[in-house]
Amino acid sequence: MAASSNFSSISRSGEKPYSLSVNPSKAPVCFSPKTLQKPSFVHRPSSFQPLSQAHKPAVVLSSKNPIAGVVSAGNADPDSGFVLSDHDEKPREECGVVGIYGDPEASRLCYLALHALQHRGQEGAGIVTVNNNVLQSITGVGLVSDVFNQSKLEQLPGDSAIGHVRYSTAGSSMLKNVQPFVAGYRFGSVGVAHNGNLVNYRSLRAKLEDSGSIFNTSSDTEVVLHLIAISKARPFFLRIVDACEQLQGAYSMVFLTEDKLVAVRDPYGFRPLVMGRRSNGAVVFASETCALDLIEATYEREVYPGEVLVVDKDGVQSLCLMPHPEPKKCIFEHIYFSMPNSVVFGKSVYESRRAFGEILATEAPVDCDVVIAVPDSGVVAALGFAAKAGVAFQQGLIRSHYVGRTFIEPSQKIRDFGVKLKLSPVRAVLEGKRVVVVDDSIVRGTTSSKIVRLIKESGAKEVHMRIASPPIIASCYYGVDTPSSEELISNRMSVEEIREFIGCDSLAFLPINSMKKLYDEEAPNYCYACFTGNYPVLPTELKVKRVGDFVDDGLNGSIESIDGGWVQASRNQVAQKVASSS
Repeated sequence: MAASSNFSSISRSGEKPYSLSVNPSKAPVCFSPKTLQKPSFVHRPSSFQPLSQAHKPAVVLSSKNPIAGVVSAGNADPDSGFVLSDHDEKPREECGVVGIYGDPEASRLCYLALHALQHRGQEGAGIVTVNNNVLQSITGVGLVSDVFNQSKLEQLPGDSAIGHVRYSTAGSSMLKNVQPFVAGYRFGSVGVAHNGNLVNYRSLRAKLEDSGSIFNTSSDTEVVLHLIAISKARPFFLRIVDACEQLQGAYSMVFLTEDKLVAVRDPYGFRPLVMGRRSNGAVVFASETCALDLIEATYEREVYPGEVLVVDKDGVQSLCLMPHPEPKKCIFEHIYFSMPNSVVFGKSVYESRRAFGEILATEAPVDCDVVIAVPDSGVVAALGFAAKAGVAFQQGLIRSHYVGRTFIEPSQKIRDFGVKLKLSPVRAVLEGKRVVVVDDSIVRGTTSSKIVRLIKESGAKEVHMRIASPPIIASCYYGVDTPSSEELISNRMSVEEIREFIGCDSLAFLPINSMKKLYDEEAPNYCYACFTGNYPVLPTELKVKRVGDFVDDGLNGSIESIDGGWVQASRNQVAQKVASSS
């Protein structure tokens, strides 16, 4: 698929430089920044204009930049649409972000890091770099390899870059919603890449529109740029602090200006963000450590919840965004989203998933001949289950990695067509066997029922499902795409009813209390809202997708269709479910 892309250049106006006092403390201190080890790269100093001479930056567009319409009107490129036909019902992460400061090959390293984060989003990708005080952007619809090639990367020189891969939760799947966003304001220009979801997006947008702001996308991230632009704070990083203090929900973001890279994480720390350093001193931020590994950056630490890290020619400076509530890190990063080779929230994802499988084998044992996994996310938990149960683990299902985003079904319907495209049973492993199938989660239950049927049609004598997470009874509003609560099968049925619906011989979920015991004293610092309905930040604007609703490819349709496919969820439903199950 040929991806259409955006390329823009935004020239710079100055903002006053600032100085920060050194604070040797290791923990971030509110507005008392510390200077860490200086990067060893050579930084070309920028020239500044006095504030009295500051003006809006000139904007030069080769194509269309996502936010450029705010400062230069134009229509989005109508090419490179795609039809999304995805039969996988798993919850999906919104996106992954990367930031690099101080490497002459910043765009190429950013491109590779985005490849490592491709599992976090496949709908679009983009990179913004700084060269000669000009922010340059290329974004496009599709996979990283669809959007970028050698010639595109040659258009992105510079030693600083931010990048983004997306799967939308707020905003339709349209080219103009692909990040990073770049915008000009009176003191310069800024790019932003965001992982998460703002639960007060609509009220913030309405307030800004009442004040005259014009929005060019349906993404909640654009609100952040408007809040930065109208902020009266000085210097620039305090504009980011001012903007973020008005946000509610989940956000791990990287910002790029003409001379700074800024990373920020919400006070609850819902979504991950880590910092690393390359051997030449270049500073790297990424959603997961697997991105650091690919570009040979050494992991240093997480960006703390509520922390702002400012990287410039003076080094890395840390400050506190706001008082820290109890962290509420997304437990689903360890269950499903993150790569097994990543370290997320300071813990190995592989070790967590293997432990989940071991707990299942201990608390929900069953006589069986073979243990298999639903690939790829169930593999590590299945290994743990098999080792604890003393039963052989085998590949009973083979996943096809060559299924495209679109395919044509024959006129004579094939039962379970989507699942059969992706998963092929191995009859030699399954025939005549009592099979344990380990999966990471059950959402609607439709895919699970098809998998059970597929395994039984291959000759399995018994099929026992073991799920390496507790039942999902509530929607997520912090950057994860989940259905409305009435569609979640665990919100409507008991475990026995789900077993009958799926058609397996036995079914067991990971007990939530056992999962919490695994994390010991860290257990209260995780978010379990999808399992309990208890939300750390109340979702006052309930918007979730419903299966079968309008799907907008973002390239056709009327303006009224921007919010098509989104429904108002019942605020009382989750509370009623929790009350009835307690």
